[in-house]
Amino acid sequence: MRRIKIASADSGDASRVMKLADVIERDPQETNSGAVFVGTSVPIKLLFEFLEDDQTMDTFLDRFPMVTRDQARAVLGASRDMLLSVAAGTET
Repeated sequence: MRRIKIASADSGDASRVMKLADVIERDPQETNSGAVFVGTSVPIKLLFEFLEDDQTMDTFLDRFPMVTRDQARAVLGASRDMLLSVAAGTET
């Protein structure tokens, strides 16, 4: 199981480890949808679309309050880590 380390939003530089499965799942009611944030029907791709459109994470979280800041940060952190490991030739 892939684990990701995220900095807690309210504890300074303290961090904790989350399992990717605690953040991302497939929406069981939507067979042709992509990954969603766990416990919601909010597609992960919407976070990236918001950021690509120069909107902030706060705007995204205001629009989708069922997604936690830790979930959004974990998705961004996991994406960063995967891209950097590919660039370094160490993908797992």
